Amino acid sequence: DYEKDFDAISAASGSKLVRGYSADDCNCAQQILPAAKNKGFQVILGVWPDVDESFNKDKAALQNYATQYTDQVYAVTVGSETLYRGNFTGDQLLMKIKEVKAILPSVKVGTADSWNKYADGTADAVIRGGVDILLVNAFGFWQGQEIGNATATYFDDIQQAFGHVQSVSGSTSSIELWNGETGWPTDGKGLFSDRAVNSLLTDSFSGGSSYGAAIAGTDNAKTYFSKSVCGMLAWGVNVFYFEAFDEPWKPKSVGDNGQASDETHWGAMNADRSTKFGLKC
Repeated sequence: DYEKDFDAISAASGSKLVRGYSADDCNCAQQILPAAKNKGFQVILGVWPDVDESFNKDKAALQNYATQYTDQVYAVTVGSETLYRGNFTGDQLLMKIKEVKAILPSVKVGTADSWNKYADGTADAVIRGGVDILLVNAFGFWQGQEIGNATATYFDDIQQAFGHVQSVSGSTSSIELWNGETGWPTDGKGLFSDRAVNSLLTDSFSGGSSYGAAIAGTDNAKTYFSKSVCGMLAWGVNVFYFEAFDEPWKPKSVGDNGQASDETHWGAMNADRSTKFGLKC
């Protein structure tokens, strides 16, 4: 129920803007845009260009629904870390972005990717290609930083990415830059209450898996939010916290090292929309 989700997000954080990853999947655009209109929200819709089937379905959803709710569509991102995964070159991704821009010429269109793909030049063709908005994902957690150093690492990664984008574009304002994802996994609410599974790594509570020196847990997530997220907002950068709610349905993901990780407890709120810690800076 998107309207209940919006009520919870607004009450807890004051935010009136959310981000999705696929306009077509689960009829997202069809359902979220009317709810956004009713609740005074805006949405950054996502397009998944990695395979033709999803790309074409997402474009059709934009054509059918986003064109009817342009006031609710803040922007569209084409791809989510697709350069990081190596699915496209910058030039290839830019072509996909331009296809989407043709559907919604009055809406901001760009992409979302990992900070290092902006900093190392992988996204240069996209930066030079006239995109409107770029979302930069950066996590102190996925850099394996202990909580005391996580904020410094996060800020440094964002600065590297933003600095390179602004250097290549020749402007500090021609491309709108956001932090597209950051966050920290928390404790779970209990093995039986939300069917979470225990971490296989350093912690055995019902919650998210740890990564190197980055220890999952609600206390660390609260610290990261207050220092990193609130600090970035104070720096004048818009931030998307990954993610709004826990997703207990998610299967474990297996990393390059072959180890399974629990990713069901990254929400700022529990699956029942209750808060884990304060979300206002």
